[in-house]
Amino acid sequence: MIAWARNPIALVVGVIVVLIVLMSTVAIVPETKQVVVLRLEKPYRTVNAYKAGEGFGRTNAGPVFRIPFVDRLVWVDKRILDVDLPDEPVLSTDQLRLEIDAYARYRVTDPLRMVVTVGTEERLREQLQPLLRSSLRNELGKRRSSTLLSPERGQVMDNVQDSLQRLASQYGVQIVDVRIKQTELPSGSPLTSALTRMATARRQEAETIKAQGLKDAQIIRANAQAQAAQIYAAAFNKDPQFYDFYRAMQSYRTTFLSPDAKGESQIILSPNNAYLREFTGQR
Repeated sequence: MIAWARNPIALVVGVIVVLIVLMSTVAIVPETKQVVVLRLEKPYRTVNAYKAGEGFGRTNAGPVFRIPFVDRLVWVDKRILDVDLPDEPVLSTDQLRLEIDAYARYRVTDPLRMVVTVGTEERLREQLQPLLRSSLRNELGKRRSSTLLSPERGQVMDNVQDSLQRLASQYGVQIVDVRIKQTELPSGSPLTSALTRMATARRQEAETIKAQGLKDAQIIRANAQAQAAQIYAAAFNKDPQFYDFYRAMQSYRTTFLSPDAKGESQIILSPNNAYLREFTGQR
C-alpha cells in the first residue's frame, strides 16, 4: 500500500488497465437493442433477441459477458426501422410515367440470420432498398395510374408488402408496412405530353358518354311516341265520335285562338264544309 502511495502514476495506470479489461469483458444491452456475439468471427450466441408479444421491461436486456479480444458484439436495433425510396420512376399500364416517393417499415426478428447474411444494419438497408424498388415496379407496372387514386390502392400496397416480405425473409426481417408518400408526374416535356394524353383521353371519354346519352334519349323518345300512338289508337277505337270531337276542338283552338289571332280570326268556308261539322251538328 505504501509502495502504491509512493508511485501515484503506477496507481493511475493500474486503474486504467482494470477499467479497460472490465469494459472489454462486460457490456450493457439496452431494451432497444439485440446483440449477436461472434467468437473468433463465428456466430456464438444472441442476447435479448426479438420475441413477438414480449413486453417492454420483460426482456433479457442487461449485462453480457464476453472474452476480450476473442468475442465481438454486433448490435442490432430491436425497434421498427425505415427504408426510403424517393423519386422512383414507375411506368403504369396506360404508359404514364410516374415518380413515386415510397417507404417500407421493417423489424429485424432474426438478428443472427441478419448478421450472417449482410453483417450490419447499414448493409441491410442497402439490400432492402432495391428489393422495395423491384416489388413496387412489378406491382404498379400491372396497374393503371388511376389505381393510386382509388380504393384499390390499399390492395396494391398489401401486394407490394407481401412481395417484399418474401424477398426480405432471407435476411431475418419482418416487413411491417409499405406506403406511398407522394406520386407525381415528371416535370418538363414528359409532364406536358402526359397531360395532353390525359386531356385527349378525357375528351374521347366525354364524347363516348355524350353519344351514348343521345342514343338512349332517342330510344326513350321513340318508345314514348309509340306508347302515345297506342294510347291514341286505343282511345279512338273505344269512342270514335268523341275522338273526332276532341281533335276538332284542338284544331279550332289552334285556328281561332292562336296567340297571333287574338280571337279575331276570320275564315270563309262553305256551310257544308266538313271542317265545321261540329258547329252544325252534322256527322
